[in-house]
Amino acid sequence: MNRRTFPALFVLLALFLVSLAPVASAQDSSRRGRKYKPPPQTSRIEVTVLKDFNGKPIENAAVVFHPRKGDKDEGYMELKTNEDGKTAIDVIPIGDTVQLQIIARGYQTYGQDYEVDKDHMAIEVRMKRPGEQYSIYKQRPGDRQNPNQNQDQKKQNPDSKDKPQDKPQ
Repeated sequence: MNRRTFPALFVLLALFLVSLAPVASAQDSSRRGRKYKPPPQTSRIEVTVLKDFNGKPIENAAVVFHPRKGDKDEGYMELKTNEDGKTAIDVIPIGDTVQLQIIARGYQTYGQDYEVDKDHMAIEVRMKRPGEQYSIYKQRPGDRQNPNQNQDQKKQNPDSKDKPQDKPQ
């Protein structure tokens, strides 16, 4: 490159950049007064999932966050707990309500609503084993006589009057 062409190229480059300045300012005015709105401040929510009977962590439990604004459901986000029974999320805006649901194999499903009102929240959940299912066939102290129980007794008694009679020959 020649020594004389270098300053000429520099001048041409400067003129080119100056000519682009009005185009850039025209793009700014095309926004029609819209201003930048910063995203809402979010909270860091840490969840620890433990076994209720011994306090040990539950690994690989599904922790489901259902954020809501007013009455509007905003979808859900699911995370899994680590070997310490912990997981964390930091995208839920302060001021929202979040429904926390925890599902772990061999434990009752947990569900609770939380108001996100701080920039850092720590939630500890103790998961319980499933309880005994209620059965209408099981006699409990203080229960009244079960109407189905009379039918069960008739089935056990072969001399019942409800037995079909033999046909005469």
